Amino acid sequence: MAQPGSRKWHRTAPQLVLFILLLGWICGVGISGASAQERPESVKPGINEQFLNPALQVDEWVERFETESREVFTAREEIIGALHLEEGMRVADVGAGTGLFTHLFSQQVGPRGWVFAVDISPRFAEHLAGMADRSRRQNITPVLCAEDSILLPPESVDLVFICDTYHHFEYPAGTLASIRRALRPGGRLAVIDFERIPGVSREWTLDHVRAGKETFRSEIEAAGFEIVRELELDGLEENYFLLFRKP
Repeated sequence: MAQPGSRKWHRTAPQLVLFILLLGWICGVGISGASAQERPESVKPGINEQFLNPALQVDEWVERFETESREVFTAREEIIGALHLEEGMRVADVGAGTGLFTHLFSQQVGPRGWVFAVDISPRFAEHLAGMADRSRRQNITPVLCAEDSILLPPESVDLVFICDTYHHFEYPAGTLASIRRALRPGGRLAVIDFERIPGVSREWTLDHVRAGKETFRSEIEAAGFEIVRELELDGLEENYFLLFRKP
């Protein structure tokens, strides 16, 4: 089998991984082995419905996600700097969407590193594959994940990055378990999400985001992660930035 870094891997990995994981997604089975019938009840039913729509128009989401009015877009360089990425690292961009951070990670980790662009949306996965081809970034593999698993091999990445996506996890326990498996010992989990404070946060946030920072932190720690610290970035006001590690 071709290994990451080989020319054969560069040519085949994105297409093969996308196909294999698409097949697993259609069958309704993640690495956790939980079928759609066996999963626990969703913590936020329907929140991903629009992203699962095969008619999703990616260009519309590029306009929404990659705009100066979006806080994490304007703070993207500050966020990247705070992660202290090194050449050769392997990163999973979970909820990669239109590929904003995927592209930046690809630059940071260099040709000896690797970026797995993970998303639940088939249309976003297709877009990410096309983006990698057009930019000739040979260190990006798009991954179409399951609802309860990121579908990455055990101990395959150094960092998992989740930006404005954790609140979209319908089955957080299963997804977090898959993230913990995918991280190498000592690997880091970075979570950026919206502050949800009644009377302070926007009405959209209160309606859309199911819980606040302390609840999400408790869920992540219960999944076996240790909190490292909360990062304070000048560019983030509506969002918080938590950093965890796998023991």
